[in-house]
Amino acid sequence: MKPEDFDFVAKMLKERSGLVLSRDKSYLLESRLMPVARRRGMKGLDDLCVALRRMDPALVKDVTEAMTTNESFFFRDGKPFDQFRDQVIPALLNSRKDKRQIRIWCAACSSGQEPYSLSIILKEMEAKLAGWRIDIVATDLSTEILEKAKAGLYSQFEVQRGMPIQLLVKYFQKKDEMWQIDSRLRAMVQYRPLNLLTDVRSTLGNFDIVFCRNVLIYFDQETKGKVLADIAKLLAPDGCLFLGGAETVLGISDKFKPVVGQRGMYELTASAKV
Repeated sequence: MKPEDFDFVAKMLKERSGLVLSRDKSYLLESRLMPVARRRGMKGLDDLCVALRRMDPALVKDVTEAMTTNESFFFRDGKPFDQFRDQVIPALLNSRKDKRQIRIWCAACSSGQEPYSLSIILKEMEAKLAGWRIDIVATDLSTEILEKAKAGLYSQFEVQRGMPIQLLVKYFQKKDEMWQIDSRLRAMVQYRPLNLLTDVRSTLGNFDIVFCRNVLIYFDQETKGKVLADIAKLLAPDGCLFLGGAETVLGISDKFKPVVGQRGMYELTASAKV
């Protein structure tokens, strides 16, 4: 890809999704955009860039989604889901016992493995949650990946990545060469298209728990700060934010601080609760 074309596409992606691409990631851009070019009958990326400069909305959408769709797998990294089950939910069952409602947001949910991992944990805890309303809202920029998530259909390779065999047998049904998660678990998750650069509060409402894992690593400092500030506005004063293992709020936002002794978990600072 020509340097000027790379710069044009990188600028467009930054404006529309927050994704930051450096020149050393040109291989990633080329590998993800060639299928888009082929689907549209183009000879290569030169033709694609010419078409992109005309700002065809459908093509811009396809390119943005191709570049922002990231892999996911069930119970990724393990520890956050243990913390969710063993620390966060029990604390909320105590603090929310009057209204008996908990709202959870999975930002940039990709193909659904994260929200379905949470729904499985909650299903396993259903005796303790009797009479409670638990909402899981999962969002992503890509409408195509959200359709996959809604279907809950995964390949053998996908279910082998993190899903314990006993839970696979208990909550999935074999469909030809694929595995489909139980309809009761699919019904526990509301999927919505959302761009994290927009006004998320007016779109989503407030939450007790937010999972925004392995998302901020793709943004520059300014965009990270904006996203964290937006999350702070919709998080309950005693709520909890989960970030990825390679992510932090330190030096980026004064809205959150690490939860002592709980790696990857963050709570609002005193000033952010006002």
